Amino acid sequence: MKRTEGGGVKDFLQLMKPSLSIMVVFSSVISYLLVPDVMYDWWRIVLLFAGGMLVTGSANTINQVVEKDTDAQMKRTAKRPIASGRMSPEQGWGFAIFTGALGVFILGYYFNWTAALLAAFSLFLYAFVYTPLKKVNSIAVLVGAFPGALPCLIGWVAGFVPGQPINWLGGAVLFGIQFLWQFPHFWAIAWVAHKDYSSVGFKLLPSEKGPTKFTALQTVIYSLLMLPITIAPFFVGICNYSNVKGIVGLVLIVLANIFLIGRSIALYSKMDVPSARKVMFGSYIHLPVVLLALLLAKA
Repeated sequence: MKRTEGGGVKDFLQLMKPSLSIMVVFSSVISYLLVPDVMYDWWRIVLLFAGGMLVTGSANTINQVVEKDTDAQMKRTAKRPIASGRMSPEQGWGFAIFTGALGVFILGYYFNWTAALLAAFSLFLYAFVYTPLKKVNSIAVLVGAFPGALPCLIGWVAGFVPGQPINWLGGAVLFGIQFLWQFPHFWAIAWVAHKDYSSVGFKLLPSEKGPTKFTALQTVIYSLLMLPITIAPFFVGICNYSNVKGIVGLVLIVLANIFLIGRSIALYSKMDVPSARKVMFGSYIHLPVVLLALLLAKA
C-alpha cells in the first residue's frame, strides 16, 4: 500500500472518531454533573470534556492502527487515514501516545488521579484487549462493554475532590446504565454491518450463525434490563422523584425505555436490517434522553 507522509488536521480528527468520542464524553460530563455538590463551572467541564476526548481519541486511534488491514478490506472503513495509506502506522502510534498521555494528565492534575487511572485502564482495555478479541470470540462485545461504560464512572469519580470519600454505589449505577445499553446498541450495529464484519473475521453477534432470532431475543432482553437500571438512580440518592422535575425526569426515562424496547421487539418480529437500523438509531436517542432526564431529576 502506498503511503503519503504527513496527515492534515482532518485526518487527525478522523483518527479520533469525533462523532463517537463526543457521545462517549457526553456521558462522562453528565455523570460528573450528577455528583452531589459538584464544583460546577464551565472551565472544569471544558477540561473534563477535553481530557475525555483525548483519551477516547487515543483508544480509537490505536484501534485504527491495529485494524488497518481489516479496515482496508471493508467498504465502510476503507477511507480511514491509516487504512487508506494517507497516514502511516507510526504517525498513528505517535498521535495515540501523545493524546492518551495528555488526556490522562488532564484528568489527574485537574480532577483526581483515581479518575485518571480509570481512564488509562479504559484505554488499555479497549485498545489492547477488546480490539484483538473481536476476531477470536463474540465475548469481545462483553469485554468491550467495560471500557465503553467506564466514562460514566470516570466522570462520576472526577466530581469528587482529592481526599473526599467517593460514593462508589452511585458510580456503579451510572456505569451499569451505559454497560447494559451497549448490548442492544452494538448488536444492532453488528447486525447492519454483518456482511462487512464477517468478511474480515469479526465475531460480534451472540450467535455464530449471524443475525438470528437468538440475537434479536438478546437485544430485547437487554433493552428490558435497561428499565430497572435507569430508574435505579432514584433509589441510591442521585435523583429525586418527590418534586415536579424529578417526576418529569422519571417519566422521560420510562418513555425512552419503552421506545427502545418497542424497537427491539420489532427487530425480533421482522428480523431485517431496516429494523436493526432503527434499534441502532433508537439507541442513539435513548441514552442522551436518559442521561439528561437524570440530570433534570438530580436530587
